[in-house]
Amino acid sequence: MLVFRDRLRLLSAAIIVLSVINTGAVAQKRYDPGATDTEIKIGNIMPYSGPASAYGSVGRTESAYFKKINAEGGINGRKIIFISYDDAYSPPKAVEQARRLVESDEVLLIFNALGTPSNSAIQKYLNEKRVPQLFVATGATKWNDPKQFPWTMGWSPSYQSEGRIYAKYILKEKPTGKIGILYQNDDFGKDYVKGITDGLGGRAASMIVGEESYEVTNPTVDSHIVALKAKGADIFVSIATPKFAAQSIKKVAELGWHPLFILNSTGSSTGTVMIPAGSENSQNIVSASFLKDATDPQWKEDAGIKNFDAFLMKYFPEGNREDQNLVNGYTVAQTLVHVLRKCGDDLTRANVMKQAANIEGLQLEGLLPGVTINTSATDFAPIKQFQLKKFKGDRWELFGDLISSELGE
Repeated sequence: MLVFRDRLRLLSAAIIVLSVINTGAVAQKRYDPGATDTEIKIGNIMPYSGPASAYGSVGRTESAYFKKINAEGGINGRKIIFISYDDAYSPPKAVEQARRLVESDEVLLIFNALGTPSNSAIQKYLNEKRVPQLFVATGATKWNDPKQFPWTMGWSPSYQSEGRIYAKYILKEKPTGKIGILYQNDDFGKDYVKGITDGLGGRAASMIVGEESYEVTNPTVDSHIVALKAKGADIFVSIATPKFAAQSIKKVAELGWHPLFILNSTGSSTGTVMIPAGSENSQNIVSASFLKDATDPQWKEDAGIKNFDAFLMKYFPEGNREDQNLVNGYTVAQTLVHVLRKCGDDLTRANVMKQAANIEGLQLEGLLPGVTINTSATDFAPIKQFQLKKFKGDRWELFGDLISSELGE
């Protein structure tokens, strides 16, 4: 009996030892460069200067939001170190800044770098280095290619899909119209043009009477708009970043031209485009959105916008509430925080991508009702829904139902 008790004690002790060992294994922390027990380094590239500098407010909002998160205790006890550099919307500069972030600053990931040209320039490098290029701030279709580029993931709906939505709207509202398209001469602009052309189908050849491209280094797009009007277009599609979007609105008004005016979503900020171009010039322009507009009275009592306003008041009081880019930066930053929290103590780059590719039905405060974020190992396009909007008075008004941005896919 004594022998049995001794053996039982030994067995119990062994079980306790094994339990401690196993618990230690489960609780073991795993880090890649950029992560420690106390901090997570996040890299970012923004056009704080240059032709797309209006988007710089996205990066400033993200920086303020991460300050909020740090003030509330950080992510699983770790503070976010947000390092954001200016590339002036220049691909060579973006490459320089990406290398600086990865090789000198040793960030865990590069988050929400802005611009199709800039992200195209750094995509191969980051994938070769196995550094997450996460929630890219551009809707080019190329970011949803997990097989070829498993370290790159987009965030907003694709430009091609948005273009198809506009084509569907044109066919419904003005099926015999003549379309003139202004677009930026790079993957950003060409993606939209392809979407519009695909959406029009067999009607494209007869309906599109002119396509005018501009370079980001051009001082103005005025001559291109004059050319499109001269070709008899009564539908004008402006695919432009904020500076040139505002120019296009002003020039159309100056010419006394009254086409059905469609403006791409990324150039439709109330504060940086529509109001500066003149509210009187912006009337009835049609665009699309997946985000709430903080200036829209319908969201006055919305809990999400109330939280957004409280955030601005405390952490970013100098931010322009009429700038839609602020809601964008706020919402994409919330997406990253969601992913990092899911990573727990496994802050490896591989786990960051694994968690980013495993989001189901995520609802965030800045998204329109019904718009959710969903990803998988084979789907790197988190947001796939839009709603059309029309500029009335001094703000955008939503109309119609949510539309899937996967039309034809």
